[in-house]
Amino acid sequence: MRRTLNLVPALATLAAATAAPAQTMSFEEYEPRSTLVVPEHPKTRAKFPFIDVHSHQRGDMPPERLDQLVREMDELNMAVMVNLSGGTGERLARTIANMKGRYPGRFVVFANLDFSGIDDPDWGRRAAEQLERDVRAGAQGLKIFKNLGLTLVDGKGRRIPVDDPRFDPVWAKAGELGIPVLIHSGEPSPFFEPHDRFNERWLELKEFPDRARPADRYPSWEQIMGEQHNVFRRHPKTTFINAHLGWMGNDLARLGKLMDELPNMYTEIGAVLAELGRQPRFAREWLIRYQDRVMFGKDSYAPSEYHTYFRTLETADEYFPYYRKRHAFWRLYGLDLPDDVLRKIYYENALRVIPGIERVAFGS
Repeated sequence: MRRTLNLVPALATLAAATAAPAQTMSFEEYEPRSTLVVPEHPKTRAKFPFIDVHSHQRGDMPPERLDQLVREMDELNMAVMVNLSGGTGERLARTIANMKGRYPGRFVVFANLDFSGIDDPDWGRRAAEQLERDVRAGAQGLKIFKNLGLTLVDGKGRRIPVDDPRFDPVWAKAGELGIPVLIHSGEPSPFFEPHDRFNERWLELKEFPDRARPADRYPSWEQIMGEQHNVFRRHPKTTFINAHLGWMGNDLARLGKLMDELPNMYTEIGAVLAELGRQPRFAREWLIRYQDRVMFGKDSYAPSEYHTYFRTLETADEYFPYYRKRHAFWRLYGLDLPDDVLRKIYYENALRVIPGIERVAFGS
């Protein structure tokens, strides 16, 4: 009787020995290389000189670092940088003397507020008077950081809302002085949502858990943004630059309605380019419609990251990477904006809104 050899166990052992190693890669490590082959037009220099209305720089940087910064600006075709972190009082004066003294015409400095003594009933008047002194010292605008409405509290630990009446004298004074208020309120709306598999900013919240804004510790996104919009309505004679597309880059139709309602509100594109690049047709249409109200901004400073802005605004390229995965795990598409719109976003709108910028570099 012939015996049959059972090869199944042996084959199973062989397969196990030759199988690929188990996958231990995390989502954070996953960086697929696209196989798509399409025309590419990378940009390292803006087509027109531009004004970056949203930057943060140390006012006390040494001369050699300041010289390097200006060389980098020249390479990018950045004619003017707006430093929003100017401070107030003596610190502001030092920042202006350092940056504008060494490079006249290349830097604009915005003042900030000092919240010391905010429980004093007279705080608003004193803050407005300080703002007037700061403008006389050379400040060309006022920057409000996101702590107002989010983490700033009074002496009793109560959150101070964006539309707190204590700030009304400050907003009114800015309008009287003819300077814009660039205001950052809130955070991206997904930060206020559950950190689960449906959250579009899941990766960022995993990398930076302190960016989450749970409902048991923070007001809702709608509440904070509603407070900001109340300020705009209450002070129609003051020009406000609503930072980061007002965190509505994912809902441009809603932002457009707000623009229609509030002619004193402008916006800028700092840190929200990925929102525009994933909806190229509608974003292009929207930017053309609101071309007189949008400015160029970047926020965090890294020269190579500007290249993605230029490519998105200027070209019709398809499916190219964003520079920061945690902001956008998707790829971008170019908007191919017309030159007249590019000029407005790059510099013309800022020249109109921010006083005292020299026009020589822009041929106007």
